[in-house]
Parts: sequence; C-alpha cells; structure tokens
Amino acid sequence: MTSGTGPLDGLRVVELGGIGPVPHAAMVLGDLGADVVRVQRAGGYQITDPTRDHLLRSRRTHILDLKSPADRDEALRLVDAADVLLEGFRPGVAERLGFGPTELTTRNPRLVYGRMTGWGREGPLADAVGHDINYLALNGTLHAIGPDDRPPTPPLNLVGDFGGGSMLLVTGVLGALWERERSGRGQVVDAAMVDGSALLMQAVWAWRGIGAWSDERGENLLDGAAPFYRCYRCADGRFVAVGAIEPQFYADLVKGLGLAGEDLPDQNDRGAWPALADRFATEFTARSRDQWADLFTDLDACVTPVLDFAEAVAHPHATARDAFVELEEVDQPAPAPRFSRSRPRRPTAPRPPAPVADTLRRWARDAS
Repeated sequence: MTSGTGPLDGLRVVELGGIGPVPHAAMVLGDLGADVVRVQRAGGYQITDPTRDHLLRSRRTHILDLKSPADRDEALRLVDAADVLLEGFRPGVAERLGFGPTELTTRNPRLVYGRMTGWGREGPLADAVGHDINYLALNGTLHAIGPDDRPPTPPLNLVGDFGGGSMLLVTGVLGALWERERSGRGQVVDAAMVDGSALLMQAVWAWRGIGAWSDERGENLLDGAAPFYRCYRCADGRFVAVGAIEPQFYADLVKGLGLAGEDLPDQNDRGAWPALADRFATEFTARSRDQWADLFTDLDACVTPVLDFAEAVAHPHATARDAFVELEEVDQPAPAPRFSRSRPRRPTAPRPPAPVADTLRRWARDAS
C-alpha cells in the first residue's frame, strides 16, 4: 500500500463511540483519508480491548464522558470544528446527552449528522432492542438464506451491521456532503439497518416480482438449489465454490468434471437439479480441493477453492493486489475501493487515547 492522502483528506469526523456499524463506517472514512476522532467513555462497553480492536484503526481516540460537564464541553469543541458526526445510540439517547442533531447543527450549521439505528427512528419497534439477525428476520432477508431442510442461516453480521448499516451510512454521509457543496448547510442522515439490508435485497425483490424467485428456500438460482451455483465437498473434506451460471461457463464445468459426453439433464431443468447436484457432488469427492483448483485453472467454469482466512491472505491474487495489510501482527483487509489518483495512506493501528487539545490544534493548523 503506497503512502498518500486519500480522497477524503481534510474531512473531519467525530465518532461517538459504540459497537458495530458506526465504528466500521468511521474506519472506512478514516481509511479513505478523513481525519477521524473517536469519543469514547472510559470503561465503555467493548467487545475486546480497544487498543487491540483493529476495527478502530485509522483514527485517534479521546476518552470523554458526555455526562460530565467538562468532558461534554471538550466534545462540543470537537463537534464545532467537524464536518461529520457519527452516532449509533438508541433513539433519544443522543438528545438526552445534549448531542442530538438540533443542538449540534445549531452550533455548527454545516455539520452532517450521521445516525445509525437498527429499526429506524419511527415505527412501533423504534425503541426495541435488536441485532443484525433480528433486522434481517423482519424484512424477509433471513428467510431467503440457508438450506430448505434447516433453519435460516445467519450471514454472519455482514448484511445488517456492515452492508445495510455501515455502507449505507457512509453512502448517506457522502451524499449529504455533496449536497452541502451547493446549499452550504449540513443535514441529518438517518440510516437504519432494517432499511439498508432490505435495499441490498433489491435484485431478489425484483426477481420475485416477475415470478423468477420463490419464497421457498432451496428452490432458487442463488440460494444453493442450483447444482451450478453452490459449494461442494472434496476428497480432503475441504470445499470448492461453483458459480457456473452462464451456459459457456456451465459447459466448462461439465467438461472439467469429465461429464461432457454424458446425457445430462438440461442446465435449467429445475426438476432435475437435485439429481444433477448429487452427481456433481459425487464427482467432486474424487479429488482434493486443490487438485480441483488446479484442474479448473485453465477452464472458464467459475470454480474456485474455498479458502480459510490464512489461505486467503497468502493467495497469489491477494498478494499481487496488496489486498491485505498487517498491523501489529494482525492480518486484515486493506482499504477499499481504489482510486486512480488518490492514494490512501496505509491504515494505522488503534492508538492510545490522546488529549482533545492535540486534535483541535491540528485541525486549527490545517484550516489556516
């Protein structure tokens, strides 16, 4: 990763400490060059030691208790000089702390105030507790994921927390910053995981609308039902991923499996999918995962080995692209996306807490 400034160089962001999508959104902004500071209460809830939590990379931390008048004043000085504030409290909490959008945008009319909740700020569930799995359950997404003979499979916390949460929050913040270029005024970005994760499913909703997607799990093109879009166990117990949707890729899949001369069912004969999947599964047990990977190297069959984390870091494609970085002996994904001219700095590991005065001096110097 080359050194540089990143496309968001000069953007000042205050993150009110929490867990989940807001820290991830702050990390993304910091990776892309924004000057991000995290305001964290001493002893506040953390999944791990904050000095070892690499979700907190690419920013500084200030230990402030927003219930303390002196600390609150320090935090407000940061907000007065910031472009963006990010918070992920439950509805009403920021207002009770004196850090709601009305108070802060009155002080700083150019502030883009990014809010992240699970259920949104209106509706009967606005004050309810929840996690990623609950938001996906209520908007239909979770129902579509997993095999038909077992309960729905939680897709880690990628879809709600980070896809529908963090990424939509970042998108909203950048949209508000673009609008500020014309109006000169900030605004509130109200991102909810239940909304954002539903939006990620738009293609499935579109297919369902024209009758191309069934509400039943295990009957659709991308949910593991298709024999040409699923994972298979190999002779060594490891797996390959098959994504041979297009006819030319499917033909190479059949060729690679040694089945080109056989009278197989038509690729799109859904009634024959279970039997065809069983046949493919039997063939894949004849070789190890890496033997299959080698065999398919020169075929356009969309067959790849399913790698674990250590293997993913060491894969030649990842090393050629510098796709991972190591910070304090911890492997992790490099900043993304990439830009033709702007070169984000190498991300920095979580830093020890620093005085607020250090940040205010730096921001004042940069503004002069």
